[in-house]
Amino acid sequence: MPREIHPDLLVGSETGDDAGVFRLTEELALIQTVDFFTPIVNDPYLYGQIAAANAMSDVYAMGGRPLTAMNVVCFPVNEMDISYLKEILRGGGDKVREAGAVVVGGHSVEDQELKYGLAVAGIVHPDRILTNTGAKPGDLLVLTKPLGTGVIATAVKGGFASGEVEAGAIEVMAELNEAAARVMAEFPVSGCTDVTGFGFLGHALEMARASRVGLRIFASKVPLIPGVLELASQGMVPVGSHRNLEFCRSILKVGERVSPVLLDLLADAQTSGGLIISIPEDQADSLLERLRAEGVQHSQIVGRVRSEGAGSIQVV
Repeated sequence: MPREIHPDLLVGSETGDDAGVFRLTEELALIQTVDFFTPIVNDPYLYGQIAAANAMSDVYAMGGRPLTAMNVVCFPVNEMDISYLKEILRGGGDKVREAGAVVVGGHSVEDQELKYGLAVAGIVHPDRILTNTGAKPGDLLVLTKPLGTGVIATAVKGGFASGEVEAGAIEVMAELNEAAARVMAEFPVSGCTDVTGFGFLGHALEMARASRVGLRIFASKVPLIPGVLELASQGMVPVGSHRNLEFCRSILKVGERVSPVLLDLLADAQTSGGLIISIPEDQADSLLERLRAEGVQHSQIVGRVRSEGAGSIQVV
């Protein structure tokens, strides 16, 4: 796409950021994003909740809050009962209301493959926008959700995941990033992005390139959903996650102690993943304490921003 130039376009598509931002006034900017995907779970209500949380995450990653949402639906009307769609929309609507936003409409088309998501509008002060371009050398990286939803979804489809492991993944995916974003706003955060389809490494790479910095990732510190390490060891890694790793491999420097299985999980394609927050080192522990106090229990310091090796990642 050609780069759009406009005096009020504050964040466009050129850096691969999470959402677009357009200035409305000196004190108000509009955040816009859209995301939809095929079912990640069998329960239609939970599918709606997860898809909605995933779409709104981009607004939180920009430092904003969602205001309105519009349903995006592709539905096989001749193969699936309409009651399934009603449950999807009910789940999405409930999650939007949980975020303090409202569903104002949407659009649906007939399609052979079911898909659902949201187009979301949010707001942020123009001076408080967070992007993937802001990470600074010396910052520490905080991740707010554990990894592993892609591997677990693959295992569930094959009948290899226990109900407990599946429930753990659903809880992670359906959780809003609202609390993490609210706490983040209290601190002098340098930059932020969220973890979705490109995996932790893919989105970290986008941050490294956009910010022109190097990243050092502490692999053993990265939180994982309980049970996912065993499933990945059994080969339950989806094709998309392998593609993510191959895409990043040329810029990766991996330490000898990092196992191939753990590296696969760092590249695992996530649905409704957590935030990667870049914050000055002297503020990181306080941020972590506040996040956990607000219920973001899996938050961990997972890396450091370096001036060396701009656009590359070292995993140790």
